[in-house]
Amino acid sequence: MYDDIRYETDDGIATITIDRPDVLDAFREQTIAELNDAIRVANEDERVYVVVLTGAGDGFCAGADITEMPDWHEEMSKEDYAGYLWGVQNVVRQLRAMEKPSIAAVGGPAIGAGCDFALACDMRVVGPDAILREGFVRVGLVPGDGGAWLLPRLIGESKAKEYLLTGKDIEPDDAVDLGLAVENADESLEAALDLAADVLSLPAHAVRRTNELVDSEQTFEDYCERAIEYQWECVNDAEHHEAIAAFGEGRDPAFDREY
Repeated sequence: MYDDIRYETDDGIATITIDRPDVLDAFREQTIAELNDAIRVANEDERVYVVVLTGAGDGFCAGADITEMPDWHEEMSKEDYAGYLWGVQNVVRQLRAMEKPSIAAVGGPAIGAGCDFALACDMRVVGPDAILREGFVRVGLVPGDGGAWLLPRLIGESKAKEYLLTGKDIEPDDAVDLGLAVENADESLEAALDLAADVLSLPAHAVRRTNELVDSEQTFEDYCERAIEYQWECVNDAEHHEAIAAFGEGRDPAFDREY
């Protein structure tokens, strides 16, 4: 289906791999189009319950591949540039909006927009060679893909500004200490898939609605109103009934799913 990425599903987990290892999985316009399509496909596929985003080889996504990009200042109008940037932002937009949990397996450099793709996922697992860098200021740009919105919400405004305004790297252990990553694992993809399997083993509707309830923009009263609606949905969900029965019988639940 794709040239710049790989899309694979296995027992309810969709793995999207940016597959340009020669450039540390930096993206070109085609990559962005394929990423947007793959995320849409995963979101719409009823057989997919968790999405893992990663990069091939030693990378995750080193941002834009400047060797594949036009001279923006000389060759593009503001409208053209806005259209291009909207596509990059839409990767973040789709990941943020997706009910299904998403996990970034960051085994190498996640730089610029690549860092934003990782931040947009619900959880992150990093490897020992991972680098998270909002390096836009180093090349005279602003974080155009969501980083200055996402990072403060994940680690707090002051610490986020340290990284945003200096372009310094967030190292793997620091990412864990800051709460930005759940684990620093020798094999980040393997650990991310294990985490995905843990999520997959739980009632899917409850997982998705819980994911939606984690919303720092809502008021507490908004939360409570949504929680009533979501809890009622879950009370009437078959997987809730099976989970309760399994708990009472001292066994693992057996959900009726098609993968």
